[in-house]
Amino acid sequence: MATDFDSPWKEALDCYFEAFLELLFPNVHQQLDWARGYESLDKEFQQVVREAEVGRRYVDKLVKVWTKDGIECWVLIHVEVQTARDPDFPQRMYVYNYRIFDRYNRRVASLAVLADDDPTWRPDEFRQNLFGCETGIRFPVAKLQDFAAHEPALEASTNPFAPVVLAHLKARQTHGDPTSRYAWKIRLVRGLYERGFSAKDVRELFRVIDWLMELPPALDRAFSREIDKIQKERTMPFVTTPERVGRRDGIRMGIEALLQVRFGEEGVKLMPEIQEIHEEEKLVAILQALRTASSPEEVRRLWSPPVP
Repeated sequence: MATDFDSPWKEALDCYFEAFLELLFPNVHQQLDWARGYESLDKEFQQVVREAEVGRRYVDKLVKVWTKDGIECWVLIHVEVQTARDPDFPQRMYVYNYRIFDRYNRRVASLAVLADDDPTWRPDEFRQNLFGCETGIRFPVAKLQDFAAHEPALEASTNPFAPVVLAHLKARQTHGDPTSRYAWKIRLVRGLYERGFSAKDVRELFRVIDWLMELPPALDRAFSREIDKIQKERTMPFVTTPERVGRRDGIRMGIEALLQVRFGEEGVKLMPEIQEIHEEEKLVAILQALRTASSPEEVRRLWSPPVP
């Protein structure tokens, strides 16, 4: 089944930016004054993206931080989640960096996280030269696959971003093997308790793990039952059922209501097929498409396009 990697990565970066740098870019983390905190600059970055669109959207985060000597600087985090080489990636890093500098006159450090499966793909610079005039960028890179050799350390780490990285690695490794994914998902959730994370961190990290490691419906139900057992073993409150299941059910209810309003019983006849769709992004796309769709068949083409 298809896994939505982008959304959980965005959420994890929002919640655990400092821990993210400590784990993946420790040299950067050590140079910053964390007592001054940091400030998300998502609004500023969205403006830059609209002006400099380069291919499809990716997971990006722009953050204002301060160095230990009191200098303000901006850090652009770019997470590349894909399964194949992207020849445009280095250029995109260059374009976003110089666009931010040009628009805001701020020094920008661009950091790249490569979350793909190709061990040989490690782009870390972009260069262009014409008549002796050279421009470009060289940027630090964290390759998640390198952490696969250090799974025990990730499992034992008290850094809250370690479970995110391990869940991503296991989601990739267990693609096409739902039984192994189920076992690892249970193991990672149990580990959240055993490492002594706060109740807030347990809930946040559970959401990210649950999102990254999607399961087929039957195993998803078994996972919910196992989560109930884990909660009874612990005194820390958790969740009564996985939140993702509730979100999907809510989206399906909205779809059914709109189908009824827009197309009557002919529209509602699509619901058995929609009940079999478990990717949240696809369900959201269906809900949004219902605002303008002219017929049930137009909606159905979102998940079952006609054969040429």
